[in-house]
Amino acid sequence: MWALKLLVASSGLAGLGYEIVWTRQLALALGTEMMAVLGAIAGFFAGLALGAFALDGYIRRAANPHRLYAVLETIIGVWGLCAIWLLPASARALAPVLGTAPSPILLWSASFLLPTLVLLPATVAMGGTLTALERMLSAAQGRSSVSAGVYGANTAGAVAGTLLSTFVLIPALGLSTTLLCLSAVNAACALAALGLGTPSPAHAPARAGRSAVADVRLTATLFVTGLLGIAFEVLVVRLAAQMMQDTVYSFACLLAAYLLGTAVGAMICQRVGQTIAFGRAALLSIAALVGMGTALVIPLLAGFADRAASFGVAGELGIALLLFLLPAMAMGALFGRLIQDVRDVSGSVGWAVGINSIGAAIAPLLAAKLLIPALGSWKALVLVATGYLLLLPPQRALLRWAAVPALLGLVLLWGPAPLLVTVPPGGKLLAMREGPMATASVVDDASGARYLEVNGHFRMGGTSSARSDVRQAMLPLLLHPSPRSALFLGVGTGATVLGGAQMPDLDVRAVELSAEVVALLPWFDPPASKPDKPPISIADARRFVVADRDHFDVVVADLFHPALDGSGALYTVEHFEAVKQRLAAGGVFCQWLPLYQLDAPSLRAIIRSFLAVFPDGSAWLNHYSVRTPMLALIGKRTSGVIDPELIAARISNAGLRPILQPLGFERPIDLLGQYVAGAASLTRFAGTGPRNTDDFPFVTFDARSNVHALSTPPWQLLLTVLTEANTDAAELLAPVQHAMWNDRLDAYWRARNRFIQAGAALTGDPRGSALIAAATPGLLESARASAEFEPAYAPLISMARSLLGSDRAAAERLLQAIDAAAPSRHEARELLAREFGR
Repeated sequence: MWALKLLVASSGLAGLGYEIVWTRQLALALGTEMMAVLGAIAGFFAGLALGAFALDGYIRRAANPHRLYAVLETIIGVWGLCAIWLLPASARALAPVLGTAPSPILLWSASFLLPTLVLLPATVAMGGTLTALERMLSAAQGRSSVSAGVYGANTAGAVAGTLLSTFVLIPALGLSTTLLCLSAVNAACALAALGLGTPSPAHAPARAGRSAVADVRLTATLFVTGLLGIAFEVLVVRLAAQMMQDTVYSFACLLAAYLLGTAVGAMICQRVGQTIAFGRAALLSIAALVGMGTALVIPLLAGFADRAASFGVAGELGIALLLFLLPAMAMGALFGRLIQDVRDVSGSVGWAVGINSIGAAIAPLLAAKLLIPALGSWKALVLVATGYLLLLPPQRALLRWAAVPALLGLVLLWGPAPLLVTVPPGGKLLAMREGPMATASVVDDASGARYLEVNGHFRMGGTSSARSDVRQAMLPLLLHPSPRSALFLGVGTGATVLGGAQMPDLDVRAVELSAEVVALLPWFDPPASKPDKPPISIADARRFVVADRDHFDVVVADLFHPALDGSGALYTVEHFEAVKQRLAAGGVFCQWLPLYQLDAPSLRAIIRSFLAVFPDGSAWLNHYSVRTPMLALIGKRTSGVIDPELIAARISNAGLRPILQPLGFERPIDLLGQYVAGAASLTRFAGTGPRNTDDFPFVTFDARSNVHALSTPPWQLLLTVLTEANTDAAELLAPVQHAMWNDRLDAYWRARNRFIQAGAALTGDPRGSALIAAATPGLLESARASAEFEPAYAPLISMARSLLGSDRAAAERLLQAIDAAAPSRHEARELLAREFGR
C-alpha cells in the first residue's frame, strides 16, 4: 500500500517539475509579457483537460490499469526527453514570426498553441495519470472512496517537485539535465507500476438515478472551482510581489504553500469522508471566508515584509504559508469532495479532472485581463473569494452558511482597497498604475526627490539620479565614432533614453516590458525642455531583439535587478549573442550592471558570459559614487582600440558640448578615466566557472545571494573589482597613443581608486564641518595623485569656499593643502591671493 502511495506522490513530483522547467523554457523564447505567460499556462492546462477527457473511458474499462498507467508514464518520460530540444527550438523559431509588436490576441494565441501542440503527448498523458492512479489504489484497498486521498498524495508529491526542482535540481544541473532526472522518475514509476500491477475489474458507475439538474450543478461547480482556485492563486501571487523579493524562490515558496494546503485539505477530506453535515456547502462557505481572510491579512503582512525578508527563504515561506495555507486547504478539501462525488457517479475521476482543468486554463486570462484592470488586484481577490458562495444550492438550510462571508465580502468590496505602496515619512504618493504584471508608482520623499517604484519596493530611478541616468546613455554613445541609431533595452524613468535622444542626428528606439512604467514617464519629463520622446515598444526585450530585423550602431541595456525572476535571462550568453546580431558594423553594446545588487559569483558569471560573445570586451564605470556603483560591460561587433583624438573631437563638437559639459565630460580624460579593465584583465577577474546560459541560468538561481547583497555595503563589490582587476592603458589604446597617455591615465586611475576608497571609508552621514573634516584627507590624496581628477579637486575648492564664511583660518589651511597637493592647478592659489593676500 505504501508503495502505491509513493508511486502517486512520485507522479505528482515529476509532473510539477516538468511544469516548472517547461514554463521557464517558454518564457525564455516567447517572453515574459503577461499574455505570453498566460497563453503558456492555458496551453498546459488544456493538454491536461484533453487527456483527462480522452483517456477517461479507456482507463475506466481497462482490465489492468497498472499497465496503462505505465504506458502513460513512459510517454511522459520519452516526450520529456524530446522536449529538451523540441520546445526551445520551436519557441525560438516562433519569436521572429510574431515580430517585435504582436497584438495581445496573437501573442496569447501563439503562446497557447505552442505548448499545447509541442507538449501535447506529454500533457495528455499527464491528464490521464490521476485517473489511472485512482483506479489502482481503489483496487488495492477494495473500496471506491479513495479519490480525495489520491489527489492529496499526488499534490503532496507536487509540493516536493516544486521545491526539489527549484532549490536543488535546476541550480545544480540546469534545465536539460533536470528534464533527464524527471524522465528517470517517469521510468521508475512505469517500472514500479508494472511490478505492482494485478488485473482488476472495470469500473461502473456506483450510483444511479441522479437527476440531470444535479449533474449539471456538479459540472458547473467543478468548472467554477477550477476557475476560482487558479484565479485566487494568480491574484495572491500578484499581490505577494509587493511584499516579497519576487525571485524564482519567492514564486516556488508561494506555489509550494498553495499545493501544500491543497494536499492537506484533500487528505483531510479523505479521512473525514461523509461525516460532515452539508459537506459541500460548508466547504464552499469556508473557502469564501478564508479567502477573504487572506485579503485582510495582505495589508498587515505588507508592513512586516522587510523584516520577513531578512530571514531569507524561511521568511518568504512563512509569508507564503500565511497567505495560502488555509484557503488552499479549503479548496483542496472541496475538490477532493467533488471528485469523490464524480467517482460515485461515473466510476472514474477523469471527467472531474478535465472539467476542473478547463476552468483552470481560463482563470489566468480572466484575472489578468478583466478582474485586475476593472477592480485592482486586492478587490479582485475579494470578488473571487466571494464567488464560491454563488455555487451554494438555493436551499434555505444551506444558505445560512453564506451569511457571514457574504456580508464580509460586500463590506470589503464596497470600501476602499488598502494602499500597499509604502510612502516615506514626509513624502507623498503622486501617481500609481496597477496592471496584471506590476504596480508602478511615483513617490516624493521629504526632500522633494521623486522616485519611480515597481511593486512598492523596487526603485527604478528618480530625479536625484537623473545626471547619472543620462551618463548611462552618453558613455557608450561616445565610445562609438559616429552613431546614427541606438536601441535602449529598459526605460526606467526615461532619463537615459531622453538623454540619448539629445545627441544630434541620432535615431533612438526603446523597449520596456511594463506598460505601467511607460504610463508614468511624464512625471519625470525634464522641467526645462520637453524633447520629443523616442518611440517606446512595450515588449519583452529578449523576444524583441530576436524578432527585430534592424541593426543599430549602439545598443544600451539598462540596469536589470539580477535577483528579480526573469531579469537573469537578460544576462545570458544567448541573449548577448542575439544583441550582437543586431549591431551594425562597428556597433557598440553596453550592458550596465548594478554592483550594489550583485554578489561576486553572479558578477563573475555574467562577465564570463559576456566575454564568450564579445572576446574583446571591456569594463567601465559610470560615476564614482559608492552608494549606487554601476559597471558597464562594453562589447563591439568588431574589435578595435580607443582613439583619444577622436573622442576629443567629439567632446569639443559645438552640438555636443552643451550636452556633455553638465555631465562632466569636458576632456577626453573625463571619459577615459571611467575605464576599469580590458578583456585580459576581465578574464583573470572572472576566473573559471559556469557561464550564465538559457539552459544553466546561474544568475537567476543565485537570487538568494543577490538579495543578501542588498544588505551589504553597496561599495563592497566595487572595491573588489578595482582591487582585483588590473587597469592597464595598453589594453585600451594603440601603442603610439599608449606612450603619450600612459602616465596621465595611470595617475588619474590611482586618484579615482583612492577617491572611491575614501568614500567607502566615510561612516554615518556627516554634514557641514564634520563632512569636511572626514572627507578632506582622502580628497587631498586623490588630488595629489592626479591634479586632473576633477571629482576630488572641485569638492575641495567648494569646501574651502564654504569655510570662508565660517572659519577663515580653516579655509586658509585647506587652500594651502590643496595648492601643495596639486601645484599645477591655479584655483587654490588664486583664492589664497584674493582672500589672504598670499
